[in-house]
Amino acid sequence: MNIRGLSKTSLVDYPGRVTAVVFTGGCNLHCAYCHNPELALNSSSLSKIDEGEVLAFLKKRRGLIDGVTVTGGEPSIDRGLIPFLGKVRELGLLVKLDTNGSSPGVIRECLSGGLADYIAMDVKTSPAKYKSLTGVDLPFEKILRTLDAIRESGVEYEIRTTCVPGLVTIDDISLIGEETGRVAFWYLQQFVNVHSLLDPETEKLSPYPVPFLQEMRDEALKFSDRCVIRGI
Repeated sequence: MNIRGLSKTSLVDYPGRVTAVVFTGGCNLHCAYCHNPELALNSSSLSKIDEGEVLAFLKKRRGLIDGVTVTGGEPSIDRGLIPFLGKVRELGLLVKLDTNGSSPGVIRECLSGGLADYIAMDVKTSPAKYKSLTGVDLPFEKILRTLDAIRESGVEYEIRTTCVPGLVTIDDISLIGEETGRVAFWYLQQFVNVHSLLDPETEKLSPYPVPFLQEMRDEALKFSDRCVIRGI
C-alpha cells in the first residue's frame, strides 16, 4: 500500500479508542480547502513507508492501542487497501476507515469482508456544489451508494461536512439531509485557514462565527440522531 505517513498514537481519530494512524498518499478529489495538498496530490515527494515495517510496528503496539485509523489522501483508491486491512485484522486490531465516499464498490468490499469497524465518510456539500468544491465531476449518486452500503452493514459510522464559507451554507446542510436521509452521526467541522491550503484563494476566507455553526447544527439535527461541531 502507498503509505506516506504514520502517527504512532491518536486519541481523537476513532471515537472512544486509541489508534495508530496510517496515511495513504494520493486523492482523486481536489478540494480547495484541503490542508494537506502535498499528501493528497504530490505524495511521491514524501517518503514512502514500507508496509511490512508498519505491520511490524502495529504488532508491537498490540495491547497499547485498540486499532488503526486508515486515512489519506483517499485510501479507497489504493489497490493495496483490502489486503492491508486483512493483515491488520489478523493482528486482532480494530479498523477505522476514512473515505470521501467516491468508491462505493471498494467500501462495500471492505464491509462485506468484515474489514472495518467504523467508517467516517465525507459528505462535502450539496449535490449542485460538489464539482465547485472538489474540482472534479463526481456524481453525488456515488456518495449515496457508499452511504447506503455503510448503513446496510451495521458498522458504526459518521458523516462529516467541513463548513467552508460560501460552499457550505445552511441551505446546503438541508439539501444534503434531504438526499442522504437520516444518519446516525453527523459531524460539522469548522473551516480552518491557518495552514497552506490547496487553493490559496481559499485561505482568504474567514471561518463562520460559532453562532452560525450552531444554526447549521440545528439544521443538521433534523436529519441526524446526533450532530457535533468539531474545531471550535
